[in-house]
Amino acid sequence: MPAPTPAVPDKSRPDGTEENPELIRFREEWLAELRKQGKVLRAAQETFTVTSKEENIPKPVASDGQAIPLHSSEPTTNQPPAPHVSEITSTSQQAAKVATHPAVKNGEIVKQFPASKVVQNALEVYRRAIDHEQRGELDEALLLYRQAFRLNDNVDRAYHREQMLKSIVKDQKEATHNRALSAEAEDLSASFESTVTIKPVAKKAEVATVTGPLASLIQSYATDLRFEPENELEPILLTTIPEELLVAIISKLDPTSVERFARVCKKARILTLDSGIWRPLVRHTYQPPQIPDITMLLSAIEMRSFDYRRVFIEHPRLRLDGVYIATCHYIRPGLSENHWVNISHLITYHRYLRFFANGQVLSLLANEEHAPQQVIPLLKPALRMKGLFLGQWRLTGTTIHLSNLVDASGRFAVPGVDEPPIEMASTITLTSGVQMRYVFTMTLDLRSRPLGRWNRMDIQSYDSVNIETGDVHPVALKHERPFWFSKVRSYA
Repeated sequence: MPAPTPAVPDKSRPDGTEENPELIRFREEWLAELRKQGKVLRAAQETFTVTSKEENIPKPVASDGQAIPLHSSEPTTNQPPAPHVSEITSTSQQAAKVATHPAVKNGEIVKQFPASKVVQNALEVYRRAIDHEQRGELDEALLLYRQAFRLNDNVDRAYHREQMLKSIVKDQKEATHNRALSAEAEDLSASFESTVTIKPVAKKAEVATVTGPLASLIQSYATDLRFEPENELEPILLTTIPEELLVAIISKLDPTSVERFARVCKKARILTLDSGIWRPLVRHTYQPPQIPDITMLLSAIEMRSFDYRRVFIEHPRLRLDGVYIATCHYIRPGLSENHWVNISHLITYHRYLRFFANGQVLSLLANEEHAPQQVIPLLKPALRMKGLFLGQWRLTGTTIHLSNLVDASGRFAVPGVDEPPIEMASTITLTSGVQMRYVFTMTLDLRSRPLGRWNRMDIQSYDSVNIETGDVHPVALKHERPFWFSKVRSYA
């Protein structure tokens, strides 16, 4: 700001007398000096403003600590390092936005002014310096930058121009290639549509039918169900799988695993109600001898409104993935030399029933010498031991009929199984004319208890049948207990 100029006082005094001429001359010289100082002050302020702006710009410093001049056209050994990689990237991105350039024609760089050999060498050294800088080798990069700037002062500008032209060429080639692909796709689509008429095929969605007590519960669920995380900070990878694929995965599980997954959340329960899971399971399970004929299965499905899950749970079936075991006890009095002491023996034995899908059944009566964990892995049609019987089974409603239970202890040849007859054990001597005279039949009642479905059987009758005469005689059973189902992993 210019210094304020004091007002020139009037030469006449208030009393009308004139001032001294020497005083007037002194005042004029003083005013001239003030004007001169004001001009100098304005020039100094402008100079200070320009200088302060230049001082705010960071100056590059060489490795020896000396500042490198910002505006110098003379080559020096302390040239500034090349711009950072991010600056080069931003420059190339700006160049990529340019659609055309005078130096680029038909996707190629036209060298209007061929670079000299010195400039080419400087560019090569500059590229090597950038590579070292990108790998973090800053010392080698600094040496190469210095070498490049010794060869040419404007090597950085030449490099930026080269990168910009390459980016433009690349964009033009990609645009040309995309236009060619688009034109080819349009031609192919037009020719295909002219020869083939595509009719959309509507795929019928799989609708799960839910009836019974579960139906009212499902109706109370919200429509936008989803898997909720236990920890909100962790992602749920299960949500990335389409529902169709989840249903296909669930259909590979056994029914117990399906129901365990259904108890995770409401969304899981809805997925496990899909008909695609239970329909194949029902068709595979309910085959003769589980049902007398297929018409009974169809009537059971219609009666439950095609709710296949309810059919599998509620319709009677024998479980083939385990064994039914009855643990029986009775007390037998013992002998004692002391009349004051009474000895009693607790006798424990087990009855085993294992059913097969082909209609075979194994019935084994074993004493306490054979523990269940030893017997269960051996329950196969090829087993031969005392107390083993092999026969046929069929299910009618909740009644199980076991027929043709023949002795499979090894004393006799089992018809249809041992062909030719098996060799007799060395401890048993039988004449060649001895044949089997009796077979046995058994009738049981199938029930469900709270711990599972169709997991209990009660013996209704046990009879012996004379093969020659056909006479049927009931066999008295004492101390019998119901059979309870036990799942065996190796049977599944």
